[in-house]
Amino acid sequence: MSKKSRTADRAGRRPKNTRRNSGRSERNRFGMFCIILQTVISLAFMGVVVLLDMLPMRYLAMIGMILFFLWCITFTSQMARRKKGTLGKLFSLLMVCVLSFGTFYVARANNIIAMITGGNYQIDRMVVAVRSDDAAEVLEDAMDYSFGVQFERGGDNMQAAVTDIQEELGTDISTVECASVQDQAQALVNGDVDAIIYNKAYTELMDGAVQGYSDDVRIIYETSIRVELNFGNSGDSSLTKQPFTVYISGIDVYGEVTETSRSDVNIIAVVNPTTHQVLLVTTPRDYYVEIPGVSKGQNDKLTHAGIYGIDASMATLSQLYETDINYYVRLNFTSLIDIVDILGGIDVYSEVAFTTGDESGCIVDVKEGYNHFDGEEALAFCRERHNLADGDNQRGKNQQAVITAMIKKMLSPTMLLKANSILNQVSKDVEMNVSQSQINSLIRYQLNTNAKWTIQSVAAEGTGAEDYCYSEPNQLLYVTVPDYDSVNGIIDLVNVVEEGGTLEETEKLN
Repeated sequence: MSKKSRTADRAGRRPKNTRRNSGRSERNRFGMFCIILQTVISLAFMGVVVLLDMLPMRYLAMIGMILFFLWCITFTSQMARRKKGTLGKLFSLLMVCVLSFGTFYVARANNIIAMITGGNYQIDRMVVAVRSDDAAEVLEDAMDYSFGVQFERGGDNMQAAVTDIQEELGTDISTVECASVQDQAQALVNGDVDAIIYNKAYTELMDGAVQGYSDDVRIIYETSIRVELNFGNSGDSSLTKQPFTVYISGIDVYGEVTETSRSDVNIIAVVNPTTHQVLLVTTPRDYYVEIPGVSKGQNDKLTHAGIYGIDASMATLSQLYETDINYYVRLNFTSLIDIVDILGGIDVYSEVAFTTGDESGCIVDVKEGYNHFDGEEALAFCRERHNLADGDNQRGKNQQAVITAMIKKMLSPTMLLKANSILNQVSKDVEMNVSQSQINSLIRYQLNTNAKWTIQSVAAEGTGAEDYCYSEPNQLLYVTVPDYDSVNGIIDLVNVVEEGGTLEETEKLN
């Protein structure tokens, strides 16, 4: 081969060291990309953790140091190496995946907490009903009807509903004022008015006043009224520096937890965050007491207080136990079933053996001692009273047992694997008026102190009887007449907690 040919051949081929340098450059660029990507994701993860505002400073510092250490591993593997640094790249990509996943779920947890906190409102469903044999199918068909209204209970809601209906129809409606909810029901059934407007939560009161009311009428229109509640809650630090009381309400509806309804579960938790004492107090649903601001000095069932709003239930228990209640947690039947099922069932201790009836939702043979329940079984256990020798008194204790079992299960380390499902379900089924910042400060305080909480459970007692109630004045109803020795004993325990004393230790939770 001539000299000229060899020169041309070398010119047409890329030198080996050039290809080697090009490959090294590509690897260097990818290594630098891994470093930058891990830096960005690490900063994003640190940012959402800081925004979560739950962790004490020392935890934040520890997380920051760990993230920096992991970043240094990647940086060293790419910048101070002699080989390809493949393991370093794989490590960096793994950290990016883990931190991206963590960033998403921390941000999601923050959003879910925001969804269930800061409630401070309730939903009242106002409806228009006609007789079942009436020709009207929709609201427009009743444009020329006379509408029975009453302003004794929930007057603001009634006025709002009338305004909404008139706007819907584009004209004023003819109204006939009745003295009470019960009179409304009677007027419709008797034909004195063509339709009535009322709060759907009052249906039970109407059924009590007019036999077969629900079967004799048909709802043709429904509108939701949002009612703002104001409990005068204190600042963000109030849950960590001074005693507070939370009302735990279990309402007897399936569906939206914000809907106004009777309260079947009535528990208050008196908490002293400085002494780490918690007193759980259960009150029977049929306790025969005054509903402040509603019953005008007359007695009524405690469960009926929920019909007038969660603030009425809180005021009733505040007066009964002589303590301020500014916070609430509300859940319904759907909540309990779903949450217990996500937990994989709970182990509940029963003081007595019994069998639940059909009215409780399902038949369950409960044995004395520990029982493993799924969601429907736990609900039936909470609702049953007719097959209990001590009736409502024992039912209140059973409800406490279910709450205690749920708390214990949620504190189990294995629940971390189900944290996403639990948070997702809680966001749908639980509502509270505690602010997100207050929840965050309480969690941060617990992580800082690692406190062990002493929990004591008590139940108000009473005797079964029949009497007239404010909400259903025309018939005798089953009620639980309070044992005021029991009530006064509970008041003493409430004072112990609020004044910084020590309860008898019955449960201790880390």
